[in-house]
Amino acid sequence: MKSISEKLSITEKIGYSLGDLAANLVFQTLMTYLAYFYTDIYGLEANDATAIMFVVGTIAAFGFNPIVGALADRSSSRWGKFRPWILWTAVPLGVVSVLAFSTPDFDYKGKIIYAVITYTLLLLLYASSNLPYSALSGVITGDMKQRNSISSYRFVAVMFAQFFVQVFMLPIIIYVGDGDKALGIEVVMTWLAVIGTIMLLVTFVTTRERVVPKEEQKSTVREDLLDLVKNKPWVIMLVLTTLTFVSLAMKGGSYVYYFENYINAPRLTSFIQPILEVLSSVGVNFFGNDPVSAGFGLFNAGGIIFMILGIGLSKTLADKYGKRNIFGLFLFVSTLFIIIFNFFKPTAVELIFGSQILHGFFYGITIPLLWAMIADVADYSEWKNNRRATAIIFSAMMVGLKLGLTIGSSLVTKILDTYGYIPNSEIGQTTEAILGTKLLVSIYPAIPFLVGVGLLFFYEINKKMEDQIELELKQRRNN
Repeated sequence: MKSISEKLSITEKIGYSLGDLAANLVFQTLMTYLAYFYTDIYGLEANDATAIMFVVGTIAAFGFNPIVGALADRSSSRWGKFRPWILWTAVPLGVVSVLAFSTPDFDYKGKIIYAVITYTLLLLLYASSNLPYSALSGVITGDMKQRNSISSYRFVAVMFAQFFVQVFMLPIIIYVGDGDKALGIEVVMTWLAVIGTIMLLVTFVTTRERVVPKEEQKSTVREDLLDLVKNKPWVIMLVLTTLTFVSLAMKGGSYVYYFENYINAPRLTSFIQPILEVLSSVGVNFFGNDPVSAGFGLFNAGGIIFMILGIGLSKTLADKYGKRNIFGLFLFVSTLFIIIFNFFKPTAVELIFGSQILHGFFYGITIPLLWAMIADVADYSEWKNNRRATAIIFSAMMVGLKLGLTIGSSLVTKILDTYGYIPNSEIGQTTEAILGTKLLVSIYPAIPFLVGVGLLFFYEINKKMEDQIELELKQRRNN
């Protein structure tokens, strides 16, 4: 395996991170608003929205990702294996992102067909862009400390995307659409598509692939798949990734329902009014007079700001104690601040915001580590088998991500329907439906996180093994 200097410049780290910022303008929108868009803006029945998200998402997870991974690992160009995919998909991904959140004037059957087609294309293009992008982190450098560093840059960028989508997007949708959410979301997605396309092109230009497999390391798809099946850390990371994104999609997609149907609006208004006055004094006026959208945005803002602080601690802790130990410890602590939502009354706005901040801080420490651990699994596979199959390992993890997103988003609409939720109800929701919205941000999303913590007790790549793998692979590459 050929290797050149693996010290990364700040320019390259920032350039790489912009690719995830772009991807998360799409991903965070899917996770936060897809269920709400389908039921309360686009006008689908909850059961139909559930079916579309589950069926299309499952096909994408098990069909698109393995195919893209196998193709990307076997790509070859003067730009490398993975960077060309980022270039080729930048513009199509932006176009389809807008189409998927548009509301054409079709009858109900036409709307279902349109939703299926656009959601399928969106997931296909997202896989074709983000999977090679993720695999790129495994070949930019073989230095694990540099990999921890680039993961921290990357996930600060993710937090900026998440901050915009979860804090500003709903108020801006209402503001630019003058109350028409269908028009507002289409306008906002158009601007996000343009910005995201430019960022992906910057990622392509500013990054390099340094870990280049030798010719004799080439393998068949069958050999790669057999290596995966025998790779115990990979199996654990696949399940862990799925569980993580089930929880993220479930709670992320439920907060907007939680604010609209559970939290006491007058109490929320009195709590956020001083904050809105400060924002208004510096020219931030698009929150308007809607306390639900304003409170929803500020609630997410608190969590994300403290997530970024947590991300800042991640590299130092992981370098000292190992990724596995830090990930497991702080995933558990952050889950406690999800469970506690089950005990808050609708008027306990201060406690609700405070718990979100603490959850965000402790969960933020884990965010860069998940993908850095997956890159370590690619190294582990090469260390064990003397063959590197970066993209197919990442594609398997993207299966977990897409499957988790699919299951979590589908559970949001399914559970709401089970508890009797009525979209855009003029008479309000039943007591049972309101209970469902509370459980969707507390007990239900806590379960997959806790199972994930338990799985890490069987994950063998600890700090000592990380150092051993890095040292031995460097010796092989230098030879």
